[in-house]
Amino acid sequence: MNVLKFGGTSVGSAKNINKVISILDNYSKNNRVICVVSAVGGVTDKLLKVAELAQSKNQDYISEFNAISDKHHSILTELIPSENEAIATHLTDKLQELRSLLDGIFLINELSPKTSDKLVSFGELLSSFIIAETMKNRGMSCTRKNSQELILTNSNFTKAEVQYQQTNTAIKNYFKEATQQITILPGFISKSTQGEVTTLGRGGSDFTAAIVAAALHVSSLEIWTDVSGMYTTNPKVVKQAFPIKNLSYQEAMELSHFGAKVLYPPTVQPVLDLNIPIHIKNTLDPEAFGTKISNDFIENSASPVRGISNINNVALLTLQGSGMVGIPGFSKRLFETLAQEKINIIFITQASSEHSICFGIDTKDTQLAKTAIDTSFENEISLHKIDPIIVETGLSIIALVGDKMKSHQGISGKLFSTLGKNNINIRAIAQGASERNISAVIVEKDVKKALNTLHERFFEDKNKQLNVFITGVGNVGERLVEQIKQQRKYLKDQLKINLKIVGLSNSRTMIFNANGLSLKDWKTELQTGEKATLNGFLERVKHLNLRNSIFVDVTANEDISKLYGKYLKQSIAVVACNKIACSSSFENYSELKKLSLQYNAPFLFETNVGAGLPVIDTLNNLIASGDKVTSIQAVLSGSLNFVFNNFDDTTKFHDVVKQAQKEGYTEPDPRIDLSGVDVARKILILARESGTEMNLEDIENDSFLTKANLDSDSVDDFYKTLIDDEAHFQKLYTSAKANDCQLKYVAEFNDGKAKVGLQEIPPGHPFYNLEGKDNIVMFYTQRYPEQPMIIKGAGAGADVTASGLFADIIRVSNK
Repeated sequence: MNVLKFGGTSVGSAKNINKVISILDNYSKNNRVICVVSAVGGVTDKLLKVAELAQSKNQDYISEFNAISDKHHSILTELIPSENEAIATHLTDKLQELRSLLDGIFLINELSPKTSDKLVSFGELLSSFIIAETMKNRGMSCTRKNSQELILTNSNFTKAEVQYQQTNTAIKNYFKEATQQITILPGFISKSTQGEVTTLGRGGSDFTAAIVAAALHVSSLEIWTDVSGMYTTNPKVVKQAFPIKNLSYQEAMELSHFGAKVLYPPTVQPVLDLNIPIHIKNTLDPEAFGTKISNDFIENSASPVRGISNINNVALLTLQGSGMVGIPGFSKRLFETLAQEKINIIFITQASSEHSICFGIDTKDTQLAKTAIDTSFENEISLHKIDPIIVETGLSIIALVGDKMKSHQGISGKLFSTLGKNNINIRAIAQGASERNISAVIVEKDVKKALNTLHERFFEDKNKQLNVFITGVGNVGERLVEQIKQQRKYLKDQLKINLKIVGLSNSRTMIFNANGLSLKDWKTELQTGEKATLNGFLERVKHLNLRNSIFVDVTANEDISKLYGKYLKQSIAVVACNKIACSSSFENYSELKKLSLQYNAPFLFETNVGAGLPVIDTLNNLIASGDKVTSIQAVLSGSLNFVFNNFDDTTKFHDVVKQAQKEGYTEPDPRIDLSGVDVARKILILARESGTEMNLEDIENDSFLTKANLDSDSVDDFYKTLIDDEAHFQKLYTSAKANDCQLKYVAEFNDGKAKVGLQEIPPGHPFYNLEGKDNIVMFYTQRYPEQPMIIKGAGAGADVTASGLFADIIRVSNK
């Protein structure tokens, strides 16, 4: 004999009911079948709602009742087009009983738990009647038995306790005599030993099926729902979640208690002692294996964590005070007080100091619990032995579940470090001695990020998802987007990095997609995006609250650089092409580095110095390995190198600078490059990264520009002064040529001092043959005192700068 249970979604429409009937028909060909059904999807909630309306004297209860009535008649008509008059009459009569009950609630303005149980029982009675009559109408060997005649309980209305001895006897006696191949039972409903209608608690249809399965000692119990088993976590929140093929009873109970709504927690208990397997199957995909729950399976999973679950709408209450220390009885009084008010405790933890007890309950019970506890401990509170109960709301519990976690070291450490790296604060922790469940209380808004982060850590084959937000999609930013688009498959296949661009912004508009922008036509999409503001972009990034978030600044905007601290405080990594922050005051630079460490959010700015060259990364590795920098000599401006490599007595200085700007080698304002300020910022950053406290004004800047160039009011005005001062620039070139030298703009750092300026470089010097837009950096250190470590290559250009930013993004994944 097979026992199958179908949930509300499975019987939520005529289409789905036909699928259920098809499954039952196939099963009944080989064996007798008992089918337990829930109410039509959503009807139980609607029944409770209509009852509340009636109780509050709201006439809308009539229209809500009519909607329930119409839904059932519609399903019946669709299932049996040539509707039998007797069937339709019976359905109408049952619905009229429901209407009469609602009218009574309306008149007396009262809804007791006893009446509530009678009311919600109509859902399963109606659905089971419709399904059974449809099957009989199609000539199938089927009958319907009212579960209230089989399952006996006490009178604890809304969550009655089963009287197993009487119930088991009734079930065995009935099915001993039953002859039909298929028996339909309404789930959830029961009767007390006094003959009153009771229910087994929300989700109790699973419980009904388990009770029947255990009473008859069947070989397995099948729970059919709308998903293919119990998942590693909530698939609606974590797209990468997948069904768990096998679970132990204890693991299933833990996961179902902590929000895995596929299974109702008490369901496992009746079949547990008898070792009857529970098989979770998908009505919409009958061929999918689903999840099998038993203790007889060989676990092939490498991870000791079997699932991650959560409960939302949790309130955390704390009873604390010095008067609790060493005094027995406080816990007993606390929990007795809650029990008297029928308040369920979800979570408990207590510090070994005995100074406080912390526990979690459903948010809806918060005020009732606070009032009851403060009243119970009124005397101690008045004597200041304990404090009034402290209440925190807007919380959730997340839980790692797995039988084998107890034999693996470091699970808790991985849980807490993974959450910490993503700025998810843990409010409370609980772990039983069995180590089957590790629970943590977090803010509810962090649940999505927490589940995704933990699922990635424990289940996703070491894949790491990076969520990137880019502001500034001009020349360099555009190339960065295209490089990411081109390399995404390689990153995923070879480096196990799933890189998604979630947000893009220019100075006018911005676009976002929490699942990642497609990038197929991102420019057009950005044109029609919402209005962009700097704070608006920040707030959207914070609101999305995605794990492993990275903010990429591809601008030269000072206002954006001032927001880096706010990103870092949210544990959002910052990758900056913008030099302003790192070359601002030493105090601000130090603060950003401190925030990066404090919030475990990488702050990377490789492109600040050498575009795509690994200058800062190399310097950091030298320092980290214990080396000490004694001197730095460098040509750090690809822009100026390009200019002086292309300027001679046959060209105009103005024309060469224009060409450099056109090809993207200079900033939009070339005065930043030619004034030496850009180079000064770069050597300042290297000096700071070497461990020297220095500010921009400490750097000697020997500018080759004229006073007129430096005093120009605008970029256009600057270019005019270049034309006027052509003779000055030709004189610089002539002098270098006469000395058989090359003009290079050099940055130097020696003995804690730095300077930048144009120099005539003689033949044989490493800078002499530096071509095009190349940069070169020479690090003299204690380990490299005579022959420096040299880094050389293209130091300007959109592609190489974009690749430098891309490299920093990848570095974030490794930190």
